[in-house]
Amino acid sequence: MAFLPPWASALVGCISVSLAGAFSLSDLHPPLWNKSPGQFSDYRVENGKYVIDPWVYPKRMGMYKILLNKTASYFEKFAPDNELNLFWGLPLQHGWQYTTGRLVDPSQRTDCGYESGDHLCISVDSWWADMNYFLSALPFLAAVDSGIMGISSDKITLLPPPKDQTKFCLNISSCQSSFPKTMSKWNALYKVLFIITFCVLDYYSKPEGDFGRDWYVSLDYLAAAYFPTTIITVTEFQKALPPRVLVDSDRAPFISNFTDLQNTVLLGLNLLHQVDDATGKGLNTLKKTNVTRLSVIRGMRSEGLLGFLGGLLEYSSPQYFGLATDVRVSVSY
Repeated sequence: MAFLPPWASALVGCISVSLAGAFSLSDLHPPLWNKSPGQFSDYRVENGKYVIDPWVYPKRMGMYKILLNKTASYFEKFAPDNELNLFWGLPLQHGWQYTTGRLVDPSQRTDCGYESGDHLCISVDSWWADMNYFLSALPFLAAVDSGIMGISSDKITLLPPPKDQTKFCLNISSCQSSFPKTMSKWNALYKVLFIITFCVLDYYSKPEGDFGRDWYVSLDYLAAAYFPTTIITVTEFQKALPPRVLVDSDRAPFISNFTDLQNTVLLGLNLLHQVDDATGKGLNTLKKTNVTRLSVIRGMRSEGLLGFLGGLLEYSSPQYFGLATDVRVSVSY
């Protein structure tokens, strides 16, 4: 596959996408959306509590669906059909994880998640699934606790996974105890998740493990750049993400069955990770004098993540970052 400079040219199609023509928002829904619970009564009741098994794909997706339904009234004045609800990013990302095989047991010791086995199972050994647990359970339980879900906070309990139960909080009180700041401000979650779940990446190929770490770093920047997580924006953005789990032979930007855009984004996320390492890890340690990191955020805000990654690849230094390209350095926004 030919992959020629300028790097940014591969991104133009996604950045300038027009969704002209007749289409239904339901076409953009994540897999099995219609088969996922949409109200609390769709879950079973035990001892007066709604019991949710977040290790079954439709059940976890139902938590997102209820969250979107219960918050729809807050966004109805901006667009019809809940289109601009900012919570869409959560279920759409989870749907991408399911579609691309990132929720299966990577150790292959069980049939959890595989088409030939329990295809709706979410494996506790999946790094992606563990990360997503906290991005489903905590927002969901925090919403219940806030009162916007219209249900008492003691009426919900989550079932534990078959192992490693102590890693995960299962109800509002335990989540508040384990993650008191996270329940009110999700950004604090990422530093906690790094400690809890990164060892699971050992199950994956090196390219997939590296991509997981690159994606983790990018979340800080997405949050700081106020990336819009509406249904259309996230759906278009996810077209740029890997359509399957990466294997040892995959090397961006030369993965033959990936699009130019997917190759570019893989390479760009890795470069962003290297920039993050080179300028002092973590946005939580960002200082006003750190011009490079502030420039990254400003660039993402003005051009979007995909546009910014294209510019970063076009102007980055091959000598500094070790990339096999002939482009020259001058990152400036």
